[in-house]
Amino acid sequence: MAAVTEEIRAASYVGFDSITQQIEHKLLKRGFQFNVIVVGQTGLGKSTLINTIFASHLIDSKGRLEAEEPVRQTTDIQAVSHVIVENGVKLRLNIVDTPGYGDQVNNDNCWDPIVKYIKDQHSAYLRKELTAMRDRYIQDTRIHCALFFINPTGHSLRPIDVIVMKKLSEVVNVVPVIAKSDSLTSEERELFKQKIRAELVHNLIGLYPFDTDENDEEEIQLNESIRNMIPFAVVGSERNVIIDGKSVRGRKNRWGVVNVENEQHCEFMHLRNFLLRTHLQDLIETTAQIHYEAFRKRQLLALKDGVAQRPPAA
Repeated sequence: MAAVTEEIRAASYVGFDSITQQIEHKLLKRGFQFNVIVVGQTGLGKSTLINTIFASHLIDSKGRLEAEEPVRQTTDIQAVSHVIVENGVKLRLNIVDTPGYGDQVNNDNCWDPIVKYIKDQHSAYLRKELTAMRDRYIQDTRIHCALFFINPTGHSLRPIDVIVMKKLSEVVNVVPVIAKSDSLTSEERELFKQKIRAELVHNLIGLYPFDTDENDEEEIQLNESIRNMIPFAVVGSERNVIIDGKSVRGRKNRWGVVNVENEQHCEFMHLRNFLLRTHLQDLIETTAQIHYEAFRKRQLLALKDGVAQRPPAA
């Protein structure tokens, strides 16, 4: 057992406490990378929600522009990159849009391309990491978060939803959201959320956030409150509407206006705060320390076994 090192207080100011400022200065110059993949059926507003979260038009909606226009579907996995600046902080954002799974008549293994894409990013990072002359800063395309969109049926998860979430949770941080939740009443929404949480527990699907030994009491309580809220019931909108003389982002219908930033109307603000204000760094670290580390371990063990089984040279 390692001996406990005694903590000593300096007799006078030395200055090494400025290391946090030095780290911040270097990180601000370098910027931050955040990679998100969106998964769900076609027509659930995936593109719109991403644009709403980052208050920027980042990806085009696949919705129809005219009544006679056919539904435009995402047929291939597409990655779009942007640099967003806020108060001098640069965020390099990589958004990966996936084909609407479950849209076909035969949906056998329709999740394979998504899982393969996530693993491919781990594989690319590992190859760069093992290169003899590797870059000082390896470009990180590993997926930090998978936003999983659930159809607001009010009933239960489809069997294919359960399978896909379980497959994804093994390789990435999964955050489920109920899309277009304004189609449900408050009572229907809460009952739907309870059913989904029960199904996640029954099917042993472990979703982000995860507690670790490093978490303090405040972080543990925050994570617990988030788990009790998941899945987030959200509404996305890039349009502004007028409420009491103020312009807000929302959706107008015959019964009134849904203000996406009003916590009484939906849980969009909780989702955005969770992704960007409280857990952004943890999503990045969890990807590296849990998902990528598990992938790396499997790959290196397989490589070691392959070398051990290779016949000796003649």
